[in-house]
Amino acid sequence: MSIGGIFLIILIIVGIVLLYFIGSYISLWVQALVSGAKVGLLNIIFMRLRKVPPKLIVNVKVMAVKAGIDVSTDNLESHYLAGGDVMRVVQALIAADKANINLKFNQAAAIDLAGRNVLEAVQMSVNPKVIETPLISAMAKDGIQLKALSRVTVRANIDRLVGGAGEETILARVGEGIVTTIGSSISHKNVLENPDSISKRVLEKGLDAGTAYEILSIDIADVDVGKNIGAGLETDRAEADKKIAQAKAEERRAMAFAAEQEMMARVQEMRAKVVEAEAQVPLAIAEAFRKGNFGIMDYYRMKNIMADTQMRDTIGGGKPSRMPSETSPKTPEPDK
Repeated sequence: MSIGGIFLIILIIVGIVLLYFIGSYISLWVQALVSGAKVGLLNIIFMRLRKVPPKLIVNVKVMAVKAGIDVSTDNLESHYLAGGDVMRVVQALIAADKANINLKFNQAAAIDLAGRNVLEAVQMSVNPKVIETPLISAMAKDGIQLKALSRVTVRANIDRLVGGAGEETILARVGEGIVTTIGSSISHKNVLENPDSISKRVLEKGLDAGTAYEILSIDIADVDVGKNIGAGLETDRAEADKKIAQAKAEERRAMAFAAEQEMMARVQEMRAKVVEAEAQVPLAIAEAFRKGNFGIMDYYRMKNIMADTQMRDTIGGGKPSRMPSETSPKTPEPDK
Protein backbone atom coordinates (compact mmCIF):
# COMPACT_ATOMS: atom_id res chain seq x y z
CA MET A 1 0.00 0.00 0.00
CA SER A 2 1.33 3.41 -0.89
CA ILE A 3 2.09 6.15 1.58
CA GLY A 4 -0.78 8.25 0.27
CA GLY A 5 -3.25 5.48 0.99
CA ILE A 6 -1.96 5.10 4.55
CA PHE A 7 -2.20 8.85 5.09
CA LEU A 8 -5.77 8.82 3.77
CA ILE A 9 -6.75 6.05 6.14
CA ILE A 10 -5.26 7.97 9.07
CA LEU A 11 -7.16 11.07 8.07
CA ILE A 12 -10.39 9.08 7.88
CA ILE A 13 -9.82 7.60 11.34
CA VAL A 14 -8.98 10.99 12.82
CA GLY A 15 -12.06 12.45 11.19
CA ILE A 16 -14.26 9.72 12.59
CA VAL A 17 -12.80 10.25 16.08
CA LEU A 18 -13.21 14.02 15.85
CA LEU A 19 -16.73 13.62 14.54
CA TYR A 20 -17.52 11.28 17.42
CA PHE A 21 -16.22 13.68 20.04
CA ILE A 22 -17.39 16.98 18.64
CA GLY A 23 -20.48 15.76 16.86
CA SER A 24 -22.70 16.41 19.88
CA TYR A 25 -21.10 19.81 20.32
CA ILE A 26 -21.81 20.66 16.73
CA SER A 27 -25.45 19.65 17.15
CA LEU A 28 -25.72 21.88 20.23
CA TRP A 29 -24.07 24.74 18.35
CA VAL A 30 -26.49 24.32 15.47
CA GLN A 31 -29.45 24.21 17.92
CA ALA A 32 -28.29 27.46 19.53
CA LEU A 33 -27.62 29.03 16.14
CA VAL A 34 -31.06 28.33 14.71
CA SER A 35 -32.75 29.41 17.99
CA GLY A 36 -31.06 32.77 18.04
CA ALA A 37 -28.95 32.01 21.12
CA LYS A 38 -25.41 33.22 20.75
CA VAL A 39 -23.28 30.31 21.96
CA GLY A 40 -19.99 29.70 20.11
CA LEU A 41 -18.76 26.25 19.16
CA LEU A 42 -15.49 26.72 21.01
CA ASN A 43 -17.38 27.92 24.06
CA ILE A 44 -19.46 24.74 23.99
CA ILE A 45 -16.32 22.60 23.72
CA PHE A 46 -14.60 24.46 26.57
CA MET A 47 -17.66 23.95 28.80
CA ARG A 48 -16.75 20.28 29.01
CA LEU A 49 -13.27 21.25 30.17
CA ARG A 50 -14.79 23.53 32.82
CA LYS A 51 -16.94 20.65 34.17
CA VAL A 52 -20.11 22.33 32.95
CA PRO A 53 -22.76 20.30 31.07
CA PRO A 54 -23.03 22.00 27.64
CA LYS A 55 -26.43 20.53 26.86
CA LEU A 56 -27.99 22.00 30.03
CA ILE A 57 -26.52 25.45 29.46
CA VAL A 58 -27.52 25.52 25.78
CA ASN A 59 -31.07 24.32 26.52
CA VAL A 60 -31.48 26.91 29.27
CA LYS A 61 -30.04 29.63 27.03
CA VAL A 62 -32.40 28.73 24.21
CA MET A 63 -35.37 28.67 26.59
CA ALA A 64 -34.46 32.12 27.94
CA VAL A 65 -33.99 33.62 24.46
CA LYS A 66 -37.30 32.25 23.21
CA ALA A 67 -39.03 33.76 26.28
CA GLY A 68 -37.39 37.14 25.68
CA ILE A 69 -35.05 36.94 28.66
CA ASP A 70 -31.52 38.24 28.14
CA VAL A 71 -29.14 36.04 30.15
CA SER A 72 -25.48 35.66 29.32
CA THR A 73 -23.87 32.26 28.99
CA ASP A 74 -21.17 33.22 31.49
CA ASN A 75 -23.78 34.00 34.14
CA LEU A 76 -25.40 30.62 33.60
CA GLU A 77 -22.09 28.82 33.90
CA SER A 78 -21.10 30.80 36.99
CA HIS A 79 -24.38 30.00 38.72
CA TYR A 80 -24.02 26.31 37.89
CA LEU A 81 -20.45 26.20 39.21
CA ALA A 82 -21.66 27.95 42.40
CA GLY A 83 -24.03 25.06 43.04
CA GLY A 84 -27.24 26.69 41.87
CA ASP A 85 -30.13 25.29 39.86
CA VAL A 86 -29.81 27.02 36.49
CA MET A 87 -33.02 25.59 35.04
CA ARG A 88 -35.12 26.68 38.04
CA VAL A 89 -33.67 30.18 38.02
CA VAL A 90 -34.44 30.72 34.35
CA GLN A 91 -37.94 29.29 34.76
CA ALA A 92 -38.47 31.72 37.65
CA LEU A 93 -37.29 34.62 35.48
CA ILE A 94 -39.71 33.61 32.72
CA ALA A 95 -42.63 33.25 35.17
CA ALA A 96 -41.82 36.62 36.76
CA ASP A 97 -41.62 38.32 33.35
CA LYS A 98 -45.01 36.93 32.32
CA ALA A 99 -46.54 38.08 35.62
CA ASN A 100 -44.99 41.59 35.33
CA ILE A 101 -42.85 40.99 38.42
CA ASN A 102 -39.53 42.81 38.45
CA LEU A 103 -36.96 40.05 39.00
CA LYS A 104 -33.36 40.25 37.85
CA PHE A 105 -31.04 37.31 37.24
CA ASN A 106 -28.66 38.24 40.06
CA GLN A 107 -31.56 38.51 42.49
CA ALA A 108 -33.01 35.19 41.39
CA ALA A 109 -29.58 33.54 41.61
CA ALA A 110 -29.06 34.91 45.13
CA ILE A 111 -32.45 33.57 46.23
CA ASP A 112 -31.64 30.18 44.75
CA LEU A 113 -28.20 30.02 46.37
CA ALA A 114 -29.78 31.03 49.71
CA GLY A 115 -31.64 27.71 49.66
CA ARG A 116 -35.09 29.00 48.74
CA ASN A 117 -37.14 27.78 45.81
CA VAL A 118 -37.22 30.91 43.67
CA LEU A 119 -39.70 29.41 41.21
CA GLU A 120 -42.09 28.52 44.01
CA ALA A 121 -41.68 32.04 45.41
CA VAL A 122 -42.66 33.58 42.07
CA GLN A 123 -45.63 31.22 41.79
CA MET A 124 -46.67 32.17 45.34
CA SER A 125 -46.48 35.83 44.37
CA VAL A 126 -48.97 35.16 41.60
CA ASN A 127 -51.06 32.58 43.46
CA PRO A 128 -51.08 33.32 47.25
CA LYS A 129 -50.68 30.41 49.65
CA VAL A 130 -52.98 29.55 52.56
CA ILE A 131 -51.28 28.46 55.79
CA GLU A 132 -53.37 26.83 58.50
CA THR A 133 -52.29 27.49 62.07
CA PRO A 134 -52.52 24.79 64.75
CA LEU A 135 -55.27 24.94 67.36
CA ILE A 136 -54.48 27.92 69.61
CA SER A 137 -55.80 28.06 73.19
CA ALA A 138 -56.23 31.33 75.09
CA MET A 139 -58.21 32.57 78.09
CA ALA A 140 -60.47 35.63 78.17
CA LYS A 141 -60.68 37.91 81.20
CA ASP A 142 -63.77 36.11 82.50
CA GLY A 143 -61.70 32.92 82.91
CA ILE A 144 -63.23 30.96 80.00
CA GLN A 145 -60.82 29.18 77.66
CA LEU A 146 -61.26 29.56 73.89
CA LYS A 147 -59.66 27.44 71.19
CA ALA A 148 -59.23 29.15 67.81
CA LEU A 149 -58.22 27.77 64.41
CA SER A 150 -57.17 30.27 61.74
CA ARG A 151 -56.05 30.30 58.12
CA VAL A 152 -53.44 32.82 56.99
CA THR A 153 -53.24 33.84 53.33
CA VAL A 154 -49.71 34.95 52.44
CA ARG A 155 -47.94 36.10 49.32
CA ALA A 156 -44.21 35.84 48.75
CA ASN A 157 -42.28 39.09 48.92
CA ILE A 158 -39.51 38.78 46.34
CA ASP A 159 -37.48 41.66 47.77
CA ARG A 160 -37.34 40.05 51.24
CA LEU A 161 -36.76 36.43 50.27
CA VAL A 162 -33.07 36.77 51.08
CA GLY A 163 -32.75 37.24 54.83
CA GLY A 164 -36.49 37.19 55.52
CA ALA A 165 -38.13 34.90 58.07
CA GLY A 166 -40.13 31.87 56.93
CA GLU A 167 -43.57 30.39 57.51
CA GLU A 168 -42.75 29.28 61.05
CA THR A 169 -42.29 32.91 62.11
CA ILE A 170 -45.60 33.88 60.49
CA LEU A 171 -47.43 31.11 62.36
CA ALA A 172 -45.78 32.01 65.66
CA ARG A 173 -46.66 35.70 65.33
CA VAL A 174 -50.24 34.99 64.30
CA GLY A 175 -50.63 32.62 67.27
CA GLU A 176 -49.25 35.26 69.60
CA GLY A 177 -51.63 37.86 68.19
CA ILE A 178 -54.63 35.56 68.65
CA VAL A 179 -53.67 34.81 72.26
CA THR A 180 -53.23 38.53 72.98
CA THR A 181 -56.54 39.46 71.39
CA ILE A 182 -58.53 36.78 73.24
CA GLY A 183 -56.74 37.55 76.51
CA SER A 184 -57.65 41.24 76.28
CA SER A 185 -61.37 40.51 75.72
CA ILE A 186 -63.63 41.25 78.69
CA SER A 187 -65.80 38.21 78.04
CA HIS A 188 -65.47 35.13 75.86
CA LYS A 189 -68.95 35.91 74.50
CA ASN A 190 -67.58 39.00 72.75
CA VAL A 191 -65.12 36.82 70.84
CA LEU A 192 -67.79 34.28 69.93
CA GLU A 193 -70.10 37.04 68.68
CA ASN A 194 -67.40 38.79 66.62
CA PRO A 195 -64.60 36.39 65.66
CA ASP A 196 -63.54 38.77 62.89
CA SER A 197 -62.33 41.17 65.59
CA ILE A 198 -59.43 38.79 66.16
CA SER A 199 -58.27 38.93 62.55
CA LYS A 200 -58.65 42.71 62.40
CA ARG A 201 -56.57 43.33 65.51
CA VAL A 202 -53.93 40.81 64.45
CA LEU A 203 -53.60 42.38 61.00
CA GLU A 204 -53.13 45.80 62.58
CA LYS A 205 -49.97 44.59 64.33
CA GLY A 206 -47.98 44.24 61.08
CA LEU A 207 -46.88 40.68 61.74
CA ASP A 208 -45.23 40.27 58.34
CA ALA A 209 -42.45 42.75 59.12
CA GLY A 210 -39.04 41.20 58.50
CA THR A 211 -40.48 38.08 56.89
CA ALA A 212 -40.28 36.79 53.33
CA TYR A 213 -44.07 36.97 52.99
CA GLU A 214 -46.85 39.52 52.91
CA ILE A 215 -49.96 38.68 54.93
CA LEU A 216 -53.07 39.30 52.85
CA SER A 217 -55.71 38.08 55.29
CA ILE A 218 -56.23 36.17 58.52
CA ASP A 219 -59.48 34.24 58.70
CA ILE A 220 -60.77 32.57 61.88
CA ALA A 221 -62.00 29.17 60.75
CA ASP A 222 -63.32 27.87 64.08
CA VAL A 223 -63.67 28.97 67.72
CA ASP A 224 -64.56 26.46 70.44
CA VAL A 225 -65.24 27.01 74.13
CA GLY A 226 -62.87 25.13 76.42
CA LYS A 227 -62.58 24.81 80.18
CA ASN A 228 -63.47 27.37 82.83
CA ILE A 229 -59.89 27.98 83.83
CA GLY A 230 -60.78 30.94 86.03
CA ALA A 231 -63.07 28.83 88.21
CA GLY A 232 -60.43 26.13 88.43
CA LEU A 233 -57.85 28.69 89.56
CA GLU A 234 -60.22 30.09 92.17
CA THR A 235 -60.94 26.58 93.44
CA ASP A 236 -57.25 25.82 93.71
CA ARG A 237 -56.67 29.12 95.48
CA ALA A 238 -59.52 28.46 97.93
CA GLU A 239 -58.13 24.99 98.61
CA ALA A 240 -54.70 26.46 99.25
CA ASP A 241 -56.17 29.10 101.60
CA LYS A 242 -58.07 26.34 103.41
CA LYS A 243 -54.90 24.34 103.96
CA ILE A 244 -53.09 27.45 105.19
CA ALA A 245 -55.94 28.23 107.63
CA GLN A 246 -55.93 24.62 108.88
CA ALA A 247 -52.20 24.77 109.41
CA LYS A 248 -52.50 28.03 111.36
CA ALA A 249 -55.39 26.62 113.44
CA GLU A 250 -53.32 23.52 114.20
CA GLU A 251 -50.45 25.76 115.21
CA ARG A 252 -52.71 27.79 117.53
CA ARG A 253 -54.16 24.59 119.02
CA ALA A 254 -50.68 23.25 119.69
CA MET A 255 -49.67 26.53 121.31
CA ALA A 256 -52.85 26.54 123.46
CA PHE A 257 -52.22 22.93 124.50
CA ALA A 258 -48.63 23.80 125.40
CA ALA A 259 -49.80 26.82 127.42
CA GLU A 260 -52.39 24.65 129.20
CA GLN A 261 -49.76 22.06 130.05
CA GLU A 262 -47.48 24.79 131.34
CA MET A 263 -50.32 26.21 133.48
CA MET A 264 -51.12 22.77 134.90
CA ALA A 265 -47.47 22.27 135.72
CA ARG A 266 -47.45 25.58 137.56
CA VAL A 267 -50.64 24.65 139.46
CA GLN A 268 -49.11 21.31 140.46
CA GLU A 269 -46.00 23.13 141.59
CA MET A 270 -48.11 25.58 143.64
CA ARG A 271 -50.11 22.72 145.15
CA ALA A 272 -46.89 20.98 146.12
CA LYS A 273 -45.73 24.16 147.80
CA VAL A 274 -49.05 24.49 149.67
CA VAL A 275 -48.87 20.89 150.85
CA GLU A 276 -45.30 21.46 151.92
CA ALA A 277 -46.33 24.62 153.78
CA GLU A 278 -49.27 22.85 155.46
CA ALA A 279 -46.90 20.11 156.57
CA GLN A 280 -44.86 22.71 158.42
CA VAL A 281 -47.85 23.94 160.48
CA PRO A 282 -47.97 21.04 163.01
CA LEU A 283 -44.23 21.21 163.38
CA ALA A 284 -44.44 24.92 164.05
CA ILE A 285 -47.23 24.37 166.63
CA ALA A 286 -45.19 21.70 168.38
CA GLU A 287 -42.18 23.99 168.41
CA ALA A 288 -44.34 26.77 169.87
CA PHE A 289 -45.56 24.36 172.61
CA ARG A 290 -42.00 23.47 173.50
CA LYS A 291 -40.88 27.08 173.68
CA GLY A 292 -43.93 28.14 175.65
CA ASN A 293 -45.19 30.52 172.96
CA PHE A 294 -48.42 28.55 172.44
CA GLY A 295 -50.59 27.26 175.28
CA ILE A 296 -53.02 24.43 175.47
CA MET A 297 -55.99 26.78 175.59
CA ASP A 298 -54.74 28.55 172.48
CA TYR A 299 -54.52 25.22 170.74
CA TYR A 300 -58.09 24.20 171.63
CA ARG A 301 -59.37 27.64 170.66
CA MET A 302 -57.75 27.26 167.26
CA LYS A 303 -59.31 23.80 166.84
CA ASN A 304 -62.74 25.17 167.65
CA ILE A 305 -62.37 27.96 165.12
CA MET A 306 -61.33 25.52 162.45
CA ALA A 307 -64.22 23.20 163.23
CA ASP A 308 -66.67 26.12 163.02
CA THR A 309 -65.20 27.12 159.67
CA GLN A 310 -65.52 23.58 158.34
CA MET A 311 -69.13 23.39 159.50
CA ARG A 312 -69.98 26.68 157.81
CA ASP A 313 -68.39 25.49 154.55
CA THR A 314 -70.39 22.27 154.69
CA ILE A 315 -73.66 24.12 155.33
CA GLY A 316 -72.88 26.61 152.54
CA GLY A 317 -72.33 23.79 150.02
CA GLY A 318 -68.69 24.61 149.55
CA LYS A 319 -65.75 22.30 149.85
CA PRO A 320 -64.89 21.86 153.51
CA SER A 321 -61.59 23.27 154.59
CA ARG A 322 -59.02 20.73 155.50
CA MET A 323 -57.62 20.68 158.95
CA PRO A 324 -53.91 20.96 159.21
CA SER A 325 -53.92 17.64 161.03
CA GLU A 326 -55.71 15.96 158.09
CA THR A 327 -52.93 16.62 155.61
CA SER A 328 -49.96 16.58 157.87
CA PRO A 329 -48.46 14.41 160.60
CA LYS A 330 -50.34 14.30 163.85
CA THR A 331 -49.59 17.21 166.21
CA PRO A 332 -47.68 15.96 169.21
CA GLU A 333 -49.46 16.17 172.57
CA PRO A 334 -48.30 19.03 174.80
CA ASP A 335 -46.34 18.15 177.87
CA LYS A 336 -48.55 17.82 180.95
